[in-house]
Amino acid sequence: MARGPAGGSARLAALAALARPGSGSWEAGGGGWYAFLRPVILQGLTDNSRFRALCSRERLLASFGDNVVRLSTANTYSYRKVDLPFQEYVEQLLHPQDPASLGNDTLYFFGDNNFTEWASLFRHYSPPPFGILALGLGTCWLQDPIVTSCSCQQRWFLYPPEKAPEFHPNKTTLAWLQDTYPALTSSERPLECTIRAGEVLYFPDRWWHATLNLDTSVFISTFLG
Repeated sequence: MARGPAGGSARLAALAALARPGSGSWEAGGGGWYAFLRPVILQGLTDNSRFRALCSRERLLASFGDNVVRLSTANTYSYRKVDLPFQEYVEQLLHPQDPASLGNDTLYFFGDNNFTEWASLFRHYSPPPFGILALGLGTCWLQDPIVTSCSCQQRWFLYPPEKAPEFHPNKTTLAWLQDTYPALTSSERPLECTIRAGEVLYFPDRWWHATLNLDTSVFISTFLG
């Protein structure tokens, strides 16, 4: 779980360059080539409305507030880990991002999960038909192949492997968006999209990606080996 920047709740439309195949096109062969070439947003794969309802702040705190969770730093390498009760994380650390804060000083709940303790939540999640789930929250620039199913609004920035972005590994995506992004020419800018509740974003191996939460965010990520 993570929160977006202050005032960052504006609805951002996906660019046409990032395709949303229509219903049935994947099975019909209309989207299979995306697996190796480019990102794609998939819709209507599963119904996770019950899971999204259980991911509200109030319900998560009521069910899991006393659970100890392992937090990671929100920079590119995420070396430092901190253990805290989930309620303390939500109530004391989950606040809008300060553009001046560094990623290595920002903690978020990503990846290090005790599935036994969270089983009562995970059993309501229907994963896409090609993945193994892991609970994940927001990232700076990384290169893992990934599938993300969102219960929020989350803006994504993506570059192909051969087009590495210029970024400081300890600065946040918000700082990059404010300081670096405006100076980029149209040819230098990444592919961009906003995924919303019920949508799934897939992108191939080695694609650079960064995220910006537009509101309080819970999402499931599947890392593909």
